[in-house]
Amino acid sequence: MNAEFIEKAKQKVASVPLLVNMVSRRVRQLNAGMRPYLKPLSPSEERVDIALREIIEGKLTAEIGFFEPVSPSTPKPSI
Repeated sequence: MNAEFIEKAKQKVASVPLLVNMVSRRVRQLNAGMRPYLKPLSPSEERVDIALREIIEGKLTAEIGFFEPVSPSTPKPSI
């Protein structure tokens, strides 16, 4: 794992837990046979480095959604 790639990726994704989740999910996808979004630097480049470079180059992003909590005071319909 390239430490320089980690630092550059942290500049793109401020939340370290989110970055870890993004990289781990992408590595699982690459291990399952998905094609990388960019050309590997070498045939032996680690998949984690490929995932980090995808984040650095903006090929991989995360979408965060927020949901409103359901109010417990809402009456349930009677049957």
